[in-house]
Amino acid sequence: QVQLVESGGGLVQAGASLRLSCAASGGFSRYVMGWFRQAPGKEREFVAVIIGNGGTAYSDSVRGRFTISRDAAKNTLYLQMNSLKPEDTAVYYCAVSIYGTASRRNTDYKYWGQGTQVTVSS
Repeated sequence: QVQLVESGGGLVQAGASLRLSCAASGGFSRYVMGWFRQAPGKEREFVAVIIGNGGTAYSDSVRGRFTISRDAAKNTLYLQMNSLKPEDTAVYYCAVSIYGTASRRNTDYKYWGQGTQVTVSS
């Protein structure tokens, strides 16, 4: 069983940066892990994914601004978010996939954190 706890969200102005963290119980360095977000009234959407060898993929809306990384020694996943925009406002979730590929489908992820709110004001 994997337990995930996100932190680092908050209220910032457009153009600012935030770093989200996701602390995972147990070893997870070999798992595919992703970040998703859900804005009010919208479906949960893919943000970024990192696979076992460190390869990454991003949604078009965040590529070049966000960076996903992890520290296996600390069992922690990160999402560095730069140049934040009001449209980035959402609850951000980290998740562990049950497959070995860099999936963008939330149905491929079995374990989820409780989420952390990110609000970007204009």
